Amino acid sequence: MRLILKHKKYILSLIGCLLFAIGLQGQQDAQYTQYMYNTIAINPAYAGARGALSIAALHRSQWIGLDGAPVTQTFNIHSPISSKSGLGISIVNDEIGNGTNQDTYIDAQYSYTVKTSGKGKLSFGLKAGGHFLNIDYNKLRANNPTVAPPNNGVDKQFSPNFGAGLYYHEDKFYLGLSVPNFLETEHFDDSSGNNTYLTKERINWYLITGYIFNLNSDLKMKPATLLKTVYGAPVQVDLSTTFLYKDKFSMGLAYRWDAALSALIGIQATDRLMLGLAYDKETTALGGTNFNDGSFEVFLRYDFKSKFRNALTPRFF
Repeated sequence: MRLILKHKKYILSLIGCLLFAIGLQGQQDAQYTQYMYNTIAINPAYAGARGALSIAALHRSQWIGLDGAPVTQTFNIHSPISSKSGLGISIVNDEIGNGTNQDTYIDAQYSYTVKTSGKGKLSFGLKAGGHFLNIDYNKLRANNPTVAPPNNGVDKQFSPNFGAGLYYHEDKFYLGLSVPNFLETEHFDDSSGNNTYLTKERINWYLITGYIFNLNSDLKMKPATLLKTVYGAPVQVDLSTTFLYKDKFSMGLAYRWDAALSALIGIQATDRLMLGLAYDKETTALGGTNFNDGSFEVFLRYDFKSKFRNALTPRFF
């Protein structure tokens, strides 16, 4: 509680920005349960924050057993390039409808970090890149011949974009605010000549925070929160608590407000290699049907040795 009060001005500023964003102009970004281990995918200010060259990959299969459900893969690599700067590259592939709608994001991130106190650091992040959109109407016809969609789809249409983020962190506490994509691109259907758009990218805002409690010499606890908002969709709130035993094994539970319950397991196989698993069970009406068996994620991360990180003790965030 003292730490929260100590950084009250940072917290209030970031929450104020998030609430203001609710009034902005909804297609949502890809969803992750293990966002706490995949931070650079949503906040460019995290680039280089691990103090070492870090490579991570994640696969998510949502609503297993439901034909055409979303499937997402992410790959990112980032590293400090000096005591204050970091660089990264992130690739996200998200598809729905067995490839009917496919989104691929390729971005480069840059961060600059300044010390705010003896323990605290504030990182500023920028992201630039683009988005490939592919919509294949023929696959709709293949699944249901009675469907009569427009003649033309969208064939790997590229749209540039940029984003930004802030990330404050200490040894036991972090707080971040980010907008991965600022531009609201409209993708048009020109076949009818009336310039009606098929889909529109929306601004997604993210607020993340977490704190580590040392329960004893072997056990740590980290409650964490993610808030995500985009115009046209309910605010997403993810609450989680994870326990880390002897810096090797982590287990936790998460709750996505009015959406899902999740279980998380992590194994720090070595000081550099981590494997994470997560399973979601829907709490909505969809979860109460026989159409899906929940959602599943697998996450893999490897940290290389670096002159910017003195110790190889596994990082909890």
